[in-house]
Amino acid sequence: MSLNDERHGPTPSAAEINAQIRELWSRADGRLSDEQRREYARLVTLWAVAVRDEVVEAA
Repeated sequence: MSLNDERHGPTPSAAEINAQIRELWSRADGRLSDEQRREYARLVTLWAVAVRDEVVEAA
């Protein structure tokens, strides 16, 4: 699923995405597999978009 696919549905909040990132790391036991690294990169990108959207909305 691409970032563009994610943007068509409701965007989760930065806090919700952060929780997903934390949960991914807790399952990874300190080391991410290749698949988990891709998921981590996708989540961090979504988190950055969500943070930016929240800042713009607050302004």
